[in-house]
Amino acid sequence: MTQSPPAPAAVSASAPAAVSASAPAAVPAPAAPVAEPSVAHGPAAEPTAVLARFEDWVRRTPQAPAVIDGARTWTYQDLDTAATAVAAALGDRVRRGDLVGVCLDRSAALVVTAVALARTGAVYLPLGPRPGERRTQAVTEDLDIACLVGDPGVLPAAYRAGERTPLPLPTEGVNAPTAAVAASTARDAGTRRAPEGAFYAVLTSGSTGRPKAVAVAEDSLSVALDWYRDETGLAPGDRQSLLIGVAFDPHLLELWAALTSGAALVPAPDDTRWDARVLTEWWREAAVTVSVAATPMVEPLLDRPWPRDLSLRHLVVGGDRMRRRPGRDVTATVHNAYGPAEATVVTTTHAMRATDPEAGDPAPPPIGTPLPGVAVAVTDDDGRPVPRGQEGELRIGGHCLALGYLDPELTAERFTAPPRQPAPPAADRLYRTGDRVRMTADGTLVFLGRLDDQVKISGVRIEPAEVEAAFEQDPRVRSAVVTVLRDQAGHARLVAHVRPADGADPAAADLRAAVRAWLPEQAAPAVVRIVDDYPLDANGKVDRAALSAHHPGPAPAPATDDLADATPTEHLVLTTVRDLLGRPETTLCDNFTDAGGTSVVAARLLAAVESATGVRPRAHELLRSSDLRAFAALLDQRLTPRPAGA
Repeated sequence: MTQSPPAPAAVSASAPAAVSASAPAAVPAPAAPVAEPSVAHGPAAEPTAVLARFEDWVRRTPQAPAVIDGARTWTYQDLDTAATAVAAALGDRVRRGDLVGVCLDRSAALVVTAVALARTGAVYLPLGPRPGERRTQAVTEDLDIACLVGDPGVLPAAYRAGERTPLPLPTEGVNAPTAAVAASTARDAGTRRAPEGAFYAVLTSGSTGRPKAVAVAEDSLSVALDWYRDETGLAPGDRQSLLIGVAFDPHLLELWAALTSGAALVPAPDDTRWDARVLTEWWREAAVTVSVAATPMVEPLLDRPWPRDLSLRHLVVGGDRMRRRPGRDVTATVHNAYGPAEATVVTTTHAMRATDPEAGDPAPPPIGTPLPGVAVAVTDDDGRPVPRGQEGELRIGGHCLALGYLDPELTAERFTAPPRQPAPPAADRLYRTGDRVRMTADGTLVFLGRLDDQVKISGVRIEPAEVEAAFEQDPRVRSAVVTVLRDQAGHARLVAHVRPADGADPAAADLRAAVRAWLPEQAAPAVVRIVDDYPLDANGKVDRAALSAHHPGPAPAPATDDLADATPTEHLVLTTVRDLLGRPETTLCDNFTDAGGTSVVAARLLAAVESATGVRPRAHELLRSSDLRAFAALLDQRLTPRPAGA
């Protein structure tokens, strides 16, 4: 950092200094401006209660709706009573500080479980409604989990065979379980417990191939909730979406924001995450007024006229880089939010309204300024703040910080003390995000990318090393290297380059199917390639750039796949899928998901089909089709024959 120059000596106004008659007077050079460091603070904030706020609304408005799922409504009193019953059913099985894995979808059952665990002092660990068998095994081997809560039919085999306690959770609603139990296994539990004071824990991607868990205190969540309520005006009479996947921490912001404001939660049907058009229809039908959504799902909505007659006032968007600003027809205030799980969901935001001069600008918006109680700094490699305008690593401090990982060594590596000089932020700890940013002169942050190998796939942070390690669990695999390819729009997809074990001859499709048991949907590679060896760089490391260049794209389509014999609809479906996945070898006999299809790709495919045919298929029709030919046949059945000559 540039230090301030010494101040010039004071000169008396009544006694000017002598000047040589033969030389002009020396004029002091103006002092160079001191570069302001890239440090910014949000407004002051104090932690508040979370559970106590909910209980206050139970007392004040017991008959107000707390969860609305179609025709079924649970009041605040209903929710309170159900949570008390579940806490009683858990009994001594769950004690304060215990980790409880929650395997439920967005539903009243999930909400009741969250409240019940908060009451017992247990630590809520969301795993998603259908956690992979091996992923769950890895989690339970590493962490001291008291039990899993979920539908017994979808729990891992070890828990289906273990001790089970029925739980009186709601079984009505589109995402509700048919039954619910607290299940434990007789096997030895993992050794890592949540730190003292943890309110919830959430899994994040880990470079070792095993997910890492980060624990967050109630105080930290409360600061984010206070900002959310103030910013959106969420209050009784509002309807807050419960839309984000349960394995990801933003759903906690949705859930507790509603329950601490007297508003109603509205669980979203599964179709909404696959299809942007279905999402807007659901917003309208459910009269949602405040929503949180993933960036990849919202961006297609910004490319077409904004839907009319929505009750939506505020839309908080995050999880990936936003590539354009909302247009002047967008009636909701859109908040471009940024925040890692290690800093409690959201740490900086930038609000965008239709009246802004920049509305409709195709340039990416900034990630904004820090929330109340949040301190941010853009630093060099040594952790010192760089001058504003220079890029560096974003570090975060303040009330938002998580307690840390359940791995103390990893906590010490990523949560560090601030530098003493120069201009440290007012925080006793800083989290190293690994994100590359720049702070503008007015303190606004601009996101530039990652410093390491992490990548966002459909809004989910993925470590390629975790995917590699998942492949290497397979005895048929000697090693795996995962690279990232991007299409012209900047959308990323993973490509796994797999070197088989000696004597093994695995099929790429079989390896991809096996690895999905270890990984979340978004982390399953779109393409798996079998390779004999890897190119190396001068240091003897795998040259990933050369590997990608050697395999710049998927293999060519097989010669037997003659699109000339396809029907017009088959041609449309197959060419669109190939283009979206970047896999020209895809055939009509391939299943959409097995070919690498994700929720974001499905939304784009459905939109392309509607644009070309006028038919708007639903996501479940695509997902339930045995292969692409069957999906095309379904479309043909729904197409209205055109008049001759049309």
